[in-house]
Amino acid sequence: MIAAKKVFLSSVAGAMLLMSGCTQQVAPIPAKEGNVYNTDTVTIDEGGGSGSGAASTGGNSGQGGTIGPDGTFVFNSSADGFQSLYFDFDSYHIKGGAMEAALIRNATIAKQNRNSRIRIEGNCDEFGTDEYNYALGLKRAKAVKDALRMQGVNPSQMVMVSYGESNPACTDVSDACYAQNRRVDLRLVR
Repeated sequence: MIAAKKVFLSSVAGAMLLMSGCTQQVAPIPAKEGNVYNTDTVTIDEGGGSGSGAASTGGNSGQGGTIGPDGTFVFNSSADGFQSLYFDFDSYHIKGGAMEAALIRNATIAKQNRNSRIRIEGNCDEFGTDEYNYALGLKRAKAVKDALRMQGVNPSQMVMVSYGESNPACTDVSDACYAQNRRVDLRLVR
């Protein structure tokens, strides 16, 4: 009888340890009020992207771009001159170097357009579940929003959207293509 209790308690303790190690923190998604989103509101589009260049083979989805300081192609997020920001696999951390230069450029453009809202669009590669990628896209958008706020952009001017993996810039099966999809795009909302 005592041995059975020990086995049962060991099983319960083991199950609790396993379950506690598997939880994943996901930011809550506020409700939409009409068509207006405040600075802390996030939207998730499950309909296949923003319509500004859906998936294309081979990378650039019709958006202009330049060669960045590290020799890689840098997409412009929109005709407004914003530059997309690229993230490492499974990451939402802002890196220095080219990413920091793009953030400064994007902040300058945002401050020149104080009367417009800026949509910050988080995107992911195809790895992970839909839920995980929407949450990761949200975290990437939030990281960029926070960095722009630190550069003096008014938080009430910014709106975040997570497209997860539903808005790829590239559909080739390659590491270079996957890297192009791990990004945040910025657009002026007119």
